[in-house]
Amino acid sequence: MADKSDKWSDNAAGKFYVDEQCIDCDLCRETAPDFFTRNDDEAYSFVHKQPTDQDGIDLCMEALEGCPVEAIGDDGEE
Repeated sequence: MADKSDKWSDNAAGKFYVDEQCIDCDLCRETAPDFFTRNDDEAYSFVHKQPTDQDGIDLCMEALEGCPVEAIGDDGEE
């Protein structure tokens, strides 16, 4: 389970975030490319934009549920 105290500082403020468990597998970026991007220098994903509608929330939840290391959280500060 993702830990908001270990989330990457690159994450946009809001509900969704990626923490330091990320293994750079690319699943979230493929599932929800409008919301997840990659830090190329350090090889991890982070949330660069928070969803503003239900479709976006659904895509982020799909990424969260598919994350193999549970590095995506949905309990961030909105």
